[in-house]
Amino acid sequence: MSSKSYLRILVPVKRAIDYQIRPRLVDGTINTKGIKFSINPFDDIAVEEALRIKESHNDKVENVHCVSIGQNKAQDIIRNCLAKGVDSSTLIDSGDASLEPLAIAKLLKKMVEKSNSNLIILGKQAIDDDSSNTGQILAGLLNWPQATNAAKVELLEGDKIKVTREIDGGEEYLVSSLPMVITTDLRLNTPRYVSLSKLMKAKKLPIEKLGLDHELFKDVDTGSQLKVIKLEEPKPRDAGIQVDSVAELITKIRADKLI
Repeated sequence: MSSKSYLRILVPVKRAIDYQIRPRLVDGTINTKGIKFSINPFDDIAVEEALRIKESHNDKVENVHCVSIGQNKAQDIIRNCLAKGVDSSTLIDSGDASLEPLAIAKLLKKMVEKSNSNLIILGKQAIDDDSSNTGQILAGLLNWPQATNAAKVELLEGDKIKVTREIDGGEEYLVSSLPMVITTDLRLNTPRYVSLSKLMKAKKLPIEKLGLDHELFKDVDTGSQLKVIKLEEPKPRDAGIQVDSVAELITKIRADKLI
């Protein structure tokens, strides 16, 4: 990038049930009582990538800003991001509202305009609903180019960014000029651990807090267009069997009339 180009990176992050926890279903809904929550793993990777870009191209990065949309409890993951090195943050308190990807993208678009960001890095999906839609919808609303499922991100000369995507049978390379949206895959990096001392310091750092009734979002329709009727656990699979030879396997398959 030229000396006149500056990156203003926005990283949306989501608070989700910790990936090591198996959710419990009660009456067709997830019971979250007493359940540990943490940052969505894909978003954690997005934060790490933004920080690595900042550290390796410090003269090119003006600001790394993280934003979370959710309940007030989401402050915990925001402070984790601040402890890692994010410059500033915003919590959009949506209360108990259950927002769909389209509504999330509309709110993020307003944040992009407010912060004048020109690079958005976010997880390709959230592990709780697996919608995998927010990044693509946001790129569409902004009319920006997008690179999804990024396995590698490289800054090139000028205002161009190269993204490597791992696909079936090889790799795909995308090059785009800023502004753009990038969604992260698990292969992109390994997020850093943050020390307790940094976490304690982050507790004293300010977090901008906005409600859905804020003037910035006055024309944003966050109404739901979809309704989750019920959640069900997958049925248990039948136990497998072992065979000692290919001939025995073929005999078994034929007996079960699979061929």
